[in-house]
Amino acid sequence: MASFDTIVLGVGAMGSAALYHLARRGVRPLGIDRFSPPHAFGSSHGDTRITRLAIGEGEHYTPLALRSHELWRELEAETSDALLTVCGGLVLSSGSATSHTHVENFFDNTLAAARRFGIAHELLDAAEIRRRFPPFRVADAERGYLERDAGFLRPERCIAAHLRAARRRGATLRCNERASAFRVSNTGVSVTTERGIYSATNVILAAGAWLPGLLGRDIARHFTVYRQALFWFEIEGDAKPFGIDRCPVFIWELTGPAQSIYGFPAVDGAEGGVKISSERFDRPTDADAVDRDVSGEEVASMHRDYVAPYVAGVGPRCLKSASCLYTVTPDFGFVLDRHPASDRVLLASPCSGHGFKHSPAIGEALAAMACGAAPRFDLAPFALSRFVTRV
Repeated sequence: MASFDTIVLGVGAMGSAALYHLARRGVRPLGIDRFSPPHAFGSSHGDTRITRLAIGEGEHYTPLALRSHELWRELEAETSDALLTVCGGLVLSSGSATSHTHVENFFDNTLAAARRFGIAHELLDAAEIRRRFPPFRVADAERGYLERDAGFLRPERCIAAHLRAARRRGATLRCNERASAFRVSNTGVSVTTERGIYSATNVILAAGAWLPGLLGRDIARHFTVYRQALFWFEIEGDAKPFGIDRCPVFIWELTGPAQSIYGFPAVDGAEGGVKISSERFDRPTDADAVDRDVSGEEVASMHRDYVAPYVAGVGPRCLKSASCLYTVTPDFGFVLDRHPASDRVLLASPCSGHGFKHSPAIGEALAAMACGAAPRFDLAPFALSRFVTRV
């Protein structure tokens, strides 16, 4: 039985960051993953992820985002990888919006967080949005929040960078190895995989969409997995308005449709198209049984209902598509907590569709908890007990 200080089950976005920060603390961590991250089976792929500082899901997230931007830059310096691109971020909404992003009052919450934490931003009316960003077909009643330091991350590069840096600092990694069970005793934990048994003082469960399968039913029922489709559409005509120097990342709470949309500039040039997607939470799925193919009907309906009416210059031809998984809690918030049955087991489900940008700060917090230190941030808002008390 190989022995370590901490075992991390799942080394995607959060697990790779936790592994890195554990190694940075000088402990002996082991990371285990059923695949070989970065991969396209979970929640942390698709070329880009939006990063923003004023968080509409709640002001308690903004300190995580601010710290994460610092840590992304530190990781870039350590690895010489380009991970974070700042191109600005635009949130669009109106009083008549029929869709919302994760929580009610997302736009107003974003603005409140920006004002509280001194985050540079502008408020734009419809005329100014049309003048500065011609592709967006906004209605007269719509308004925009433009954040200067928002942008996008390259998720596959971020995970690879965390893992490389972790290994250079002494972390052990076991990829393509499926964990079947973990057991807790008074002296530590043991993790059984198809290749062996590993022991440690504690374990961090950061398995994403596979997390519910590692938990008992009473806890697993608070996590629901949903499939999401990602689309890269062709640019018709002039590609300059979609360039990184002209087009921000955006989140748009639409009037009419039930879902909002989000998108990016043409991050890989005109030939890479424009990534525009939505989110759906009507069909729960399973990480192992999910249909990973995106159908032609999904492409057609996405362009017909969510792209063509709102974004000019984007054609119906889909250059690329993919699917990914969200692990969603009832309030779309994160769970960062110790297992109710044992302090040796840390639960990390900072997902619900808005987690990736926070992964460095969360990894740092998880590493601190595993080492018996106080995290930099108050993690009380992410306690599992907020759901248990509602039973």
